[in-house]
Amino acid sequence: MNLAGARVLITGASSGVGAATARVMAGAGARLVLTGRDRRRLEAVAAETRGRAFVCDIATEADSLAEDAGSVDVLVNNAGVGWAGPFAQMPQDALERLVEVNLTAPIRLTRLLLPGMIENGQGHILFVASIAGAIGVGQEAVYSATKAGLLTFAEALRHELHRSPGSGTRRDGSHENGSRGNGSRGIGVSVLLPGVVDTPFFDRRGAPYARRRPAPIPPERVARAIVAAIRHDRPESYVPGWLRLPARLRGAAPGPFRALARRFG
Repeated sequence: MNLAGARVLITGASSGVGAATARVMAGAGARLVLTGRDRRRLEAVAAETRGRAFVCDIATEADSLAEDAGSVDVLVNNAGVGWAGPFAQMPQDALERLVEVNLTAPIRLTRLLLPGMIENGQGHILFVASIAGAIGVGQEAVYSATKAGLLTFAEALRHELHRSPGSGTRRDGSHENGSRGNGSRGIGVSVLLPGVVDTPFFDRRGAPYARRRPAPIPPERVARAIVAAIRHDRPESYVPGWLRLPARLRGAAPGPFRALARRFG
């Protein structure tokens, strides 16, 4: 997908991966609509990238955001929150907040913006999930569940768009216009599974990252992977790439995977 001139909506754009993605997208010539809750930070990123800031909480204002954004070519569902600790001690309001922000809001925003992409005959939707959604992480049960939900939703949506009536898809997977892809009339769906990223996420969840390995990666690396996934219509990407191994091991050999997980955490 050519991002030059494309209208791109990025959630969670006030810092971390969202802000880094905005900068890479701006460098590619995209026109940005940026959303987040921190007005000062969001407006600073918008000024730097010549984007338009829309301060909101996507858990409760997805409808207003979609109406303000209008028709978009690319939706980057990046906003997310975390909570770490024993599940039995997790407050109910924290549980509900994680499900609303990490899972319900991106599904709802996709539902609101997808019809416009279908009408225009092109578009791309990317979900920022987590390796936690592929393997499950102790002390982060609800966070892992919300990210796993994104993985499954993206996969199902990809199949639905690929097979929908009128998509012009031939049996060999190519489209009537000669292109190849996984989206109905040129609509792609991607999911990105990052590992530990050096952002304020861990401080905000109430428990800083304390492991020596794997070392956190810079958000700019994740941002570049997001843009590459959209440009090249990649269904699934891991950052760093070696994270694909534990995800595949869990599916192919769950017994050994769980033994290793108990030993190494």
